[in-house]
Amino acid sequence: MFGLDLQLVALAAAVTFFAGFVKGAIGFAMPMIMMSAFGSFLPAPVALALLILPTLVTNVQQATRQGFGAAWESARRYQWHIGMVVLFIFVSAPFARALPAWVMYLALGVPIVAFALWQLSGRPLTLPIHHRRRAEIVSGIIGGLYGGISGIWGPPLIVYLLSVGATKLDQIRVQGVVFLLGAVALTAAHLTSGVLNAQTLPLSALMVIPALAGMQLGFALQDRMDVTQFRRWTLILLVLTGANLIRRALTMGP
Repeated sequence: MFGLDLQLVALAAAVTFFAGFVKGAIGFAMPMIMMSAFGSFLPAPVALALLILPTLVTNVQQATRQGFGAAWESARRYQWHIGMVVLFIFVSAPFARALPAWVMYLALGVPIVAFALWQLSGRPLTLPIHHRRRAEIVSGIIGGLYGGISGIWGPPLIVYLLSVGATKLDQIRVQGVVFLLGAVALTAAHLTSGVLNAQTLPLSALMVIPALAGMQLGFALQDRMDVTQFRRWTLILLVLTGANLIRRALTMGP
């Protein structure tokens, strides 16, 4: 199917369903889960292409769940971060196809493991902020540079939101807004870079279906259950998937 074995397509759909479920429940981690798992059985550029459209569509749902007015207000309050993410996704996207696969796997695996282990240790992931706008701009630049290459620009935003003490509901909505606008930029950038092409674009569109189904189930969990315990298990999964990326990088290295 579009250049991939049907079994691989089915496996990618299952991964996408689970990633959508996690995103619906806790508001982030969908691209990290997809890229980490896809990296085990797909070439890195194809893995990146497959996550782009599901990320775009699910972020529309997340950003607007409390209405377009609330989403617009969040976009206005975090405009500097959003602007830097969008700008630097375009700056870094052309390098996605040029990087060796092992470099991308390592660049993804190490931050994922570090982030998850730090959270699991029980220590708050916060940074002292003396100048909010400067911190917002720097975190946006880092997220954009990372996002154009890997499709993942969430961790710098999450660190920033934790640092400024955003509430849970506000954090989930802001993540949705920033992820959405970044996803629009990522889609446009990789239509230009060639990562999204006649072969990968239909597969990415196909992955939207399991992503939306999983996200609806995740929303139900977010509304009815304690997210803290579920997030802990998600972080454990991120440690395992990130470690697998590091293993692949080390076995494929120069």
